[in-house]
Amino acid sequence: MSAVDPETAVYNLMQRDPNIIAVAILNSSNNIIYTTDNWDVSGDIGKVMSSWASLNAQFIMISGVKYSMLAQTMEGFTATSIRGEGHIIGAKDDEHRVIAYLEPDGYMQGASMDVQKCLADMSNKKKAVSEDISTRSNASAAMAGGGNNYGASIDPQLKGEIQAFLDWVKDSEGLAGYIKYYIDQNNGQIMAAMAQVYNELRQIFGV
Repeated sequence: MSAVDPETAVYNLMQRDPNIIAVAILNSSNNIIYTTDNWDVSGDIGKVMSSWASLNAQFIMISGVKYSMLAQTMEGFTATSIRGEGHIIGAKDDEHRVIAYLEPDGYMQGASMDVQKCLADMSNKKKAVSEDISTRSNASAAMAGGGNNYGASIDPQLKGEIQAFLDWVKDSEGLAGYIKYYIDQNNGQIMAAMAQVYNELRQIFGV
């Protein structure tokens, strides 16, 4: 299959995952060659690419929003806003770089794989199917948080937020207390919402 142009690749990406609502495509020189109309990253992209290349950045800034790095490899990265303002996913090969914005409710692991597919769609290089699948599966796993660089560059603020959440979960007067209270009250609305959160957590951790 021949390579598709960046606009088509982005259209296909956003069709696969509607929670990806903004995308920028760069060439191998880190120059923007295509962006969706709703995203202007021209003022930030140089710093973003420099931070990514360092492989030890704790965060990136785009349009005034701080995204804490969750995982970063040479092939890709994932970053999230601890204030719930969404996620950023990056992927690159020898020809292109893809930077995508994922809505707060988006599933990061699935989006990472879709971004990798977008990158592959634009590639002019022919690869063996088995090699391509293996490489992209490993890259997607690393981007989603399974890489060796995970934890080495975690933003201290993000780490503090997660620790505070963990303490609240364990506190008998925190999350556990709230859950027990609403179970005793037979509050169906709260229980349904909690069940949804529980399922999302299981998806994140793959359990």
